[in-house]
Amino acid sequence: MSSAKTVTACILVIGNEILSGRTKDANLAWLAVELNKLGVRLMEARVIPDIEGTIVETINAVRGRFDYVFTTGGIGPTHDDITAACVAKAFGVPLIRNPDAVRRLQAHYANPADLNEARLRMANAPEGAELIDNPVSKAPGFRIGNVYVMAGVPTIMQAMFDGLRHRLVGGAPMLSRSISVDLPEGVMATQLAAIQETHGEVEIGSYPYMRLGKPGAAIVLRSVEAAGLAAATEAVKAMMRALGGEPREDPGNGG
Repeated sequence: MSSAKTVTACILVIGNEILSGRTKDANLAWLAVELNKLGVRLMEARVIPDIEGTIVETINAVRGRFDYVFTTGGIGPTHDDITAACVAKAFGVPLIRNPDAVRRLQAHYANPADLNEARLRMANAPEGAELIDNPVSKAPGFRIGNVYVMAGVPTIMQAMFDGLRHRLVGGAPMLSRSISVDLPEGVMATQLAAIQETHGEVEIGSYPYMRLGKPGAAIVLRSVEAAGLAAATEAVKAMMRALGGEPREDPGNGG
């Protein structure tokens, strides 16, 4: 077993528009993949509304439990963009108009009249926060403690994350293998449980499907231990063959 520390993360997706279904979140899956590449394991994700008490309570609940907390949404120019103020309240520090953030916005808007009070709200950040660059629309995110606050617009969020990823210190990346077979998962349940018991260092999940009217299942194995993952994968394949199935390893495995 590896002695590398497991580095954990939580993502908070903030916004009434997500909860109403009006906007479909595209940030969670992207961040999960990118964090895994860095050896940061996403352990929890929550979707919460634009309600001050909920945001403050949630941030304080998760920032002590995980190495990193990433938020998306709620840092725009409108009245319901309250994430920055809520983060400041959670940390017990004042919300200030960050001078560096103001300078970035001033440089972005060629006509000073375009930088109205609403847009200047995007320069607000908790006192002592470190800004996160926004190469797309210039209004920055920020980091305070282990909480990274980013935009909700996917292209902007991704650009922000790409600029800060070098600051993150991860552990061993999670490796994965996915094996599909045209057998009902109930046929494999007992044997799969036995394999899981033998290979405790590997997470094993079963995901049923129907193809052309026939049941099957994809068995997904995940571990930071390459050797253990390989051994468990071979055990699953052997089990499938013994039950009369032909295992198929899905493309894109290994990360």
